[in-house]
Amino acid sequence: MSIRFFRRIKIAPGVSLNLSKSGGSVSVGPRGTKMTVGTSGKRITAGIPGTGVYYTRTLSAKGRNSARGGQLDPNAFTPQGAGRLTLNFFQRLITPSEEQKLVEGCRILAQGDDAKALEVLADAVHLADGAYLAGFLALRRLQLQEAATYLNGALFKAKDLGQYFVKYGIQAQTMLPVTDEVVAVIEPNERGVLLGLVEVYQRLGKQQEALACLEKLYELDANDVVVRLSLAECLLESRPADQDHCRKVVQLAKDVQNETEIHGALLLYKARALEDLGLHVAARDTLTLALRRKKDRPVQLLRALRYERAKVYEQLNQHKRARTEFERLYAEVPDYEDVALRLGL
Repeated sequence: MSIRFFRRIKIAPGVSLNLSKSGGSVSVGPRGTKMTVGTSGKRITAGIPGTGVYYTRTLSAKGRNSARGGQLDPNAFTPQGAGRLTLNFFQRLITPSEEQKLVEGCRILAQGDDAKALEVLADAVHLADGAYLAGFLALRRLQLQEAATYLNGALFKAKDLGQYFVKYGIQAQTMLPVTDEVVAVIEPNERGVLLGLVEVYQRLGKQQEALACLEKLYELDANDVVVRLSLAECLLESRPADQDHCRKVVQLAKDVQNETEIHGALLLYKARALEDLGLHVAARDTLTLALRRKKDRPVQLLRALRYERAKVYEQLNQHKRARTEFERLYAEVPDYEDVALRLGL
């Protein structure tokens, strides 16, 4: 059910966790000494319209959006100040054992040993923050059953999330690429846990559970365009889609303008829903709107939009226009979808 025009390992449809050394990261450290485990592109807080402050945009060295999100020197992310995450003798005397394990696990994580950190954090999962961090580490290591257990534990205690991170001056974030440029910032809260559970359930093939998490995310913030995109993709898992699902997708995208590649992708799903409802003129107009802005759009997204519009042209008996678009797609990528078959090749 992946969005084929985005590079990703799914965390939710449209939200990703890059498990490579140069991808997603967990930032851990005392306040004022933020430490990132892993490397990533240079990021700034973005404010994608309709998303609030949850997403950042990756920049190249020149400050322009970069298709690959220019990599920085890994040494720039070497953990610093990990010693401040070590409790002294007197602190250990008065600190409950689970809290000690949480602090120790964060210290080990800051040093880059995910496996050992997870082993230690497993003894802190009765704390919401311990369960949260253990859940994302288990997910990162593809230990899915453990991740589901830990994240559900964190969700059950969602009102307590962040309590011990604040107490011990720990900043815990997960940076999850959405596209090559856009990154979701996962904080220790209910929203972050739900995003993690979506990924776990998808990987376990539990689509209904994943959909339930996405619907809860939408309830938490109906303006989050990445969640709207994720929910739309999940609702259109099979084609032609259920009519009720199609109507929900059209509703999800009712106010969407073509502001970013995320909005463009949501317009694509709106068009697909309109197609399945038999509203081909509306689908064509939606795709044309999405294709009016090509600058800084992923080429994969543009091809998906063009392919979909060519199919709509066929449904509207505009066969010459459809063939012209299919021929152009074939010239660019001969094995794209079923273009060759549609051209009789």
